[in-house]
Order: sequence, then C-alpha cells, then structure tokens
Amino acid sequence: MKKLMAAILSASLLLPVLATAQSALDGTWKIDLGKTQLPKKPDVYLLQDGMYECKSCVPPIRIKADGEEHNVTGHPYYDKMSAKITDDRSVTLTRSKNGKKVASETITVAADGSMAHTVFSDSSATNADPVTGTVESTRVAQAPAGSHAISGSWRTSKLAKISDNALTFTYKTQADVLSMTSPTGQSYAAKLDGTYVPYKGDPGTTSVSVKRIDKNTFEETDKLGDKMVNDSRMTVAANGTTMKIVAHDDLHGTTTTFVAEKQ
Repeated sequence: MKKLMAAILSASLLLPVLATAQSALDGTWKIDLGKTQLPKKPDVYLLQDGMYECKSCVPPIRIKADGEEHNVTGHPYYDKMSAKITDDRSVTLTRSKNGKKVASETITVAADGSMAHTVFSDSSATNADPVTGTVESTRVAQAPAGSHAISGSWRTSKLAKISDNALTFTYKTQADVLSMTSPTGQSYAAKLDGTYVPYKGDPGTTSVSVKRIDKNTFEETDKLGDKMVNDSRMTVAANGTTMKIVAHDDLHGTTTTFVAEKQ
C-alpha cells in the first residue's frame, strides 16, 4: 500500500510546464483514477505463527502480529508498526513515526479468498489532512497452508474513493523555474535544466530535478539522500488539457501510468 500511495503522491508532482511565464499548462490538475494503469508486480504478505511479514516492502518487514507497536528500520515514513488480527479474514495495520500515528489500513479478504478490500488513511507524507481511500486487490498466488487469509501475493486491481488532496496539484512557471504546491504540503521550485533542488514536505524525498526534453516531454527524478527513488516521463497532449505520466518506483521496481486532466 505504501509504495502505491507513494506513487500517487510522487506522480502528482510531475506535471511539466513550458519555460515561459503564464504557461498554458500553469494551473491546477487532477489525476483521473479511471485511466490509471496500475503496477503488475504484486505485494507479498505472510501472516503465520503469530508473525506478520511484508516480503515486498523495501526493506522487508517482520513483526509480531499482537496488536502492539514494534520498531521497524529503513522506512522514511514510519519507525514503528503494529499488526492486529481482527478475524480469520481481516487484519489492521498501523504505522507511527516519532510517537505519532501516521497511517492505518484494514485489509479484508473475500470469503472465497480471491479478492481483498483495503480501507486506508495515511498522513505519513502530508502536512494537512490525511489521504484516504479504498483499494481492491486480486490474488495471484495462494497463501501457504495454515497461514492467515491475507497471506500470499496480491496485485492491485482498482483504486477507489481516493481523497482529492492526493490527486490534485498546482503549478506555476516563471522564466525557467517550475514551482509546485500540493494540498498535502509538498513543494519545490526547480529549474527546467535537470538541476537538483530541495524537495519540501515529503520524508521519502529530499531533492528533485526536472528536465525539459522537448516542447511536450519532460522528465523528473526524485532522490532520498543520494539514492534515486522515483523517475518519470511526462508527455503533454496536443490539446494541452491532458497529460500522460509514466512513473517508475525505483525502490520497488514498479511502473504506474497516470493521466491528469487540467481543471
């Protein structure tokens, strides 16, 4: 879930603009979830013998499933996590950072085990209201014998009811500088020549560069320290009202394609 939300939030910062004041692309944009092409790579979980594991997390997570908070390391958005078994088909996961709860999600598996429904609230990368929504996932590998129903491999099949603060963003250009602000509190001001500048408001990203390839094509690269975490290519349609964003999550090895509409 976190990697998917990271993809959404990151992609919301990737809209290109022309290097002129009052660009036609300046303004507020919104991702159309109905046109999103979701990653093919599945999330992999194991809940068995009192232990919860997220094998596809980077780095992997393994904690007791006792409803208590346990330390986790290597994750910029949280430093503690808990896993609570509600029943034989449902689990609630919570995350906190510096003693403050920043995210929660409840995963419920259908009676036939083929689908999972997740309801989440996530403020780990927002300085305002949390991002909320629901996710539908399809099982692509069975759970090991004797494990909880959430175990196995799951591919995200649908995003629904995602709050607008995760999908909308505003851009303004002046000379050769692109400025971005979002309802979740992220911002930057980057020259369109690939120079890295500070990325504000996201624990998982510390610097960003934006490079103009041609009139309608731009690339953005996000880093955490010296490590590249996301890179994207954006292509603006001839009508100037839609944009295709192909976002690569370099940490998890996934690709998500978004379409944004100018509001």
